[in-house]
Amino acid sequence: MSLEHPPLAPPPERPPMQSPVKQRAHPLKRMGGLLVGAALLVWKLFAPLLLILKNVKFFWAGLTFFVSVAAYTTIWSWRFALGFTVLLLIHEMGHVIQLRREGVPASAPLFIPFLGAVVGMKGLPKNAWVEAKVGLAGPVLGTVGAAACLGVAVALDSDLLRALAYTGFLLNLFNLIPVLPLDGGRAAAAVHPAFWFVGLFAVVLLFFMHGSTILLLIAGLGGYELYHRWKRRNDADFKAYHDVTRAQRIAVSVVYLGLIVVLVAGMDASYIHRTL
Repeated sequence: MSLEHPPLAPPPERPPMQSPVKQRAHPLKRMGGLLVGAALLVWKLFAPLLLILKNVKFFWAGLTFFVSVAAYTTIWSWRFALGFTVLLLIHEMGHVIQLRREGVPASAPLFIPFLGAVVGMKGLPKNAWVEAKVGLAGPVLGTVGAAACLGVAVALDSDLLRALAYTGFLLNLFNLIPVLPLDGGRAAAAVHPAFWFVGLFAVVLLFFMHGSTILLLIAGLGGYELYHRWKRRNDADFKAYHDVTRAQRIAVSVVYLGLIVVLVAGMDASYIHRTL
């Protein structure tokens, strides 16, 4: 008797092996993943620094200050460039101080090489009287700064400081031209808007005399502001904004004319005669 084993059943088929490594994604998908990863890495590294800089109130103002000094150094000595930018800072701080006195939040001055500096307002003056005070505050403090520079120049017998003082007086006198966006244009808003035409004519005349690109830019901005405001002169809100008392007009006029006299006298006192 023979013993026969039953035939063995074939082993069950195994599912095909899947590699633990994912298939290669489309190149664009891979690039997107790399960019996302890189962005997360940069954010992780620099986010604390950005948060610190955000809380440093005057960081960007200081940065633009030194950028302006570097830019002016390309045409002047670094000492004169530094002094000139400091005089700009003093002028702009006059606006900042007055804006905050009027309850209008203001940024620190931001410097624009070869164009001066600007102050950002987080609101608008409530009327032309406030606008005039804010506009004149810059030349007032700027004149004080230039006069202090002249006093130090006389004490030290420094021609460099005399030249800086002269430039400071000239800068503030130029800003009193009654055309927007210059400070004199803001003062004229409280006296009579018609003075804007006088200021625009003066800027255009200076442009044809000197051919300065900055003068052309001011003339363009002044013409636009004049058109924009003058066409609204009969609107009720325009009249309310320019509803200034006689005493306020007299005060603005006295300060405006007094500044011109002081600045011209300061330029005469600080002028350095040059011979070739």
